[in-house]
Amino acid sequence: MNVLVFAENDNGKVAKASFEAATYGAKIAASSGGEASIITYGYLDAASLNGLASYGIPKILHCTDVSDLDPSQLTKLTIAAVEETNAELIVFPHDYTGKSIAPLVSAKMKAGMVAGAIDYPELSGDFTVKTNVFSGKAFAQVKIKTDKKIITLIPNAISKVKVDAAAETIAFSPDLGAPSVTVKEFKSEGGEGINLTEAELVVSAGRGLKGPENWGMIEELANELGAATACSRPVSDIGWRPHHEHVGQTGIAIRPNLYIAIGISGAIQHLAGVNGSKVIVVINTDKEAPFFKAADYGVVGDAFEVVPKMIEAVKAFKAGQA
Repeated sequence: MNVLVFAENDNGKVAKASFEAATYGAKIAASSGGEASIITYGYLDAASLNGLASYGIPKILHCTDVSDLDPSQLTKLTIAAVEETNAELIVFPHDYTGKSIAPLVSAKMKAGMVAGAIDYPELSGDFTVKTNVFSGKAFAQVKIKTDKKIITLIPNAISKVKVDAAAETIAFSPDLGAPSVTVKEFKSEGGEGINLTEAELVVSAGRGLKGPENWGMIEELANELGAATACSRPVSDIGWRPHHEHVGQTGIAIRPNLYIAIGISGAIQHLAGVNGSKVIVVINTDKEAPFFKAADYGVVGDAFEVVPKMIEAVKAFKAGQA
């Protein structure tokens, strides 16, 4: 089975989720006796292209003549790459761009699609893909029966694996027509810091912090851990924190290796966005808080006492390793 991986351009660098998708696509191609290729686009610095070449896929198609923010052009580019590589499976990261482009490609090519895969497909017999359903409360095994197949891969569902191999980068310039979107100005919502959707460690807080003036210790803990910061919906709704930090069913869904929830009760809407985390640590004064039922580790205590001690402990640990 030939596999094509869509690698997203994130401000001149390859998004982390694309490296995971490359690992995923390379393994499927190797297991099924096919070839794997990557389609990427726009300006990418040399380090990003070289990094992309380290994940077991021998051919990278790179198109520079494309409008990065035009879904119609990215759809045409992907379809042209499918035709160029005779790909039977197209793998997208399950991020903003992937979730936008994959359904368009699916409709144009009449290809069956599974959104949000969390494991490798079953290749023997029917092509079956495992995904989350009901806000992560259950799993579904979905069969794709069409000749062309599309998967979007949930970030952090699998670990990216580098290999000792080289890749050929090929200039790819299909006719995409005139762009339908004109970009006049670009403003980043997030600002500086670690991208929340790509973070492996996340420190999050809720109304238990009592006010925005107390967020300094959350940011300090995150900084010491090398983590991103997040918050519950009520916190973003009342303006304590920016909306791009809101995680949950109506915010951003994340799957970090470690999620530390401080002063968050753990309502089902919040859990739906974070229950894919590999390890969940909960700090709350209420021992009956629903979040403790989902936690791997829990601390019943006052955040204003516990978090400063955690910061001291992390600093001491780092100093001991220096």
